[in-house]
Amino acid sequence: MAVIYVTGMSGVGKSTALKELARRGYRVVDTDDGDWIIDHEEPLLDEDRMDFLITEYEGSDESLFISGAVINQVDFYDRFDEIVLLSAPIDVMLERIAARDDNPFGKAPGERERIIDDTAYIEPQLREAATVEIDTRKPLTAVVDQIEALITS
Repeated sequence: MAVIYVTGMSGVGKSTALKELARRGYRVVDTDDGDWIIDHEEPLLDEDRMDFLITEYEGSDESLFISGAVINQVDFYDRFDEIVLLSAPIDVMLERIAARDDNPFGKAPGERERIIDDTAYIEPQLREAATVEIDTRKPLTAVVDQIEALITS
């Protein structure tokens, strides 16, 4: 069916959206979990592992949703049927990061400044590559319905 990549800055709701897609019965891979990231000077997708995963789903009758936000995701853009950018205003993102308990990133002041700087610099690049942008201030069900519609339309 389709291989969909869900990206966005920290705190926009990538992991939350993928959990809901999984609850709806879809195969999901959150690259923040497991061994999908190789940490060099900058976190990078494990390209061999990602290539194997995408190859497994290309042309299959099952859809796959992958989420992440790393510098080398661009190397796989031509392999995704859709690239979904989840977005929210910076104050919403920082509030979500402060409230979450499943990911420590963004709790320290230096990390919060990095998120603000990265959002200003990186999010426009993600927006340019995205095929769809979804504002995650909507209710979760509406966000996920919009993502899910990409494979049913």
